[in-house]
Amino acid sequence: MTRLPEPPEPAVQVTDVRALRALSHPLRNRLLGLLRLHGPATASGLARAVGESSGSTSYHLRQLAAHGFVEEVEGQGSGRERWWRARHRMTSWQRSDLQAQEGGTEVQDEMTRLQLDVHARVLDAWQAQEADLGPEWKAAASMSDYVVRVRPDQARALADELGAVLERWMDEHPAATPAEGTELVFALVDIVPVRDPL
Repeated sequence: MTRLPEPPEPAVQVTDVRALRALSHPLRNRLLGLLRLHGPATASGLARAVGESSGSTSYHLRQLAAHGFVEEVEGQGSGRERWWRARHRMTSWQRSDLQAQEGGTEVQDEMTRLQLDVHARVLDAWQAQEADLGPEWKAAASMSDYVVRVRPDQARALADELGAVLERWMDEHPAATPAEGTELVFALVDIVPVRDPL
């Protein structure tokens, strides 16, 4: 009997710039995202999803595993076709932990660019697919922006409070567990200070 894999841990706090550098590779970042969204997969299945060779996805999965972001699913697959899963639902880091490390600023800048690209892809996909969604989903979708004037410590408290609400929802409604009538819903939360809005 195949044992079901344990659910991913809630989050990993990255403190080593080398681990964040490994994750800043666009393909690795995308592979990890797919495993988090859809659950365990093989290198071949992921290769089809991203339009790469299975050799390439296999290599990048091993790099992610070396830094603890993914792991093999025990008892599933064979020596040639290994199944992989995300170890955590989220990755976070503190700028202060990485700033003093060599390359810390550069890798954080790259991760910011990747995050902006992901947000843009999600919004573009939503806009392109909106016509195919039923009226209930059209009514449920929301794009909102709010502006507050706060100190840095208050901005951090706001981010933590919003994060706690979303983590509770993620616990109750895991992305990789499909249920009838559900769709993947992305909640994009950005807390960004801007001195001169465009």
